[in-house]
Amino acid sequence: MQEKIKVLIQLQECDKKIETILEKKNQGPSRIKALQERLKEFEGNLQEKRDQLDRLKKERRDTEREVEDLEQRKKKSQAKLSSISSNKEYRAALKEIDELEREKGLMEEKALELMESIEELERACKEAESEYKKLKAETKKEEEAILREINALDKELAQLQEEHHRLSQEIDQGLLTHYNRLKGRKGGLAISPVIKGVCQTCHMGIPPQKFNELIRGDDLMSCPNCNRIIYWGDNEQFKDLVNPQPPEEC
Repeated sequence: MQEKIKVLIQLQECDKKIETILEKKNQGPSRIKALQERLKEFEGNLQEKRDQLDRLKKERRDTEREVEDLEQRKKKSQAKLSSISSNKEYRAALKEIDELEREKGLMEEKALELMESIEELERACKEAESEYKKLKAETKKEEEAILREINALDKELAQLQEEHHRLSQEIDQGLLTHYNRLKGRKGGLAISPVIKGVCQTCHMGIPPQKFNELIRGDDLMSCPNCNRIIYWGDNEQFKDLVNPQPPEEC
């Protein structure tokens, strides 16, 4: 019976390792997606800066054209001064020239402010582009590392599946079916050690007589509370077969 327990313990440890590897492997695509989304978000922010820069440049060109237009209108008004004969018309022409000069001054001031904003945004774009190149290279490196990790997990998984198949062949089909049914119903834990009379998975005590029978190891036994297959956890033959795991609820 102890040999059957040994195989069951090894089989459960193999199943736990397989489950852990599958969880890690399944995280790979989501990790890669998160990296790509981070890069895409940064790229979107960079494009917003570029678009804003284009808008400012267009606005500056429009402003400069308006400054030129105001200058041409002012020159035409000044040229008309020599042909004006009445004082009233002359004063009106001077007022128009002053108004054009004032508007031109405002537009020149706006053009200067736009130029300063453009220079500042160009610097920001340059820095962001440099950061984007670094992030893109880092993302590629991290993606390649994840793919290498997945490849290594695939190799380890293949070895564990071979071991699982070998162990399954060492158990009679009835016991294997019972183990698989328990594993499916009990969160992957079909077999549990009992130490000092307590099941280490459901944490419930085993009746003393039943615990004594368990120590003798003559029969395959189940926990009266969680129905998992149980074995004497202090048996030296079993201790080295189990990797320490946090307790789980039944």
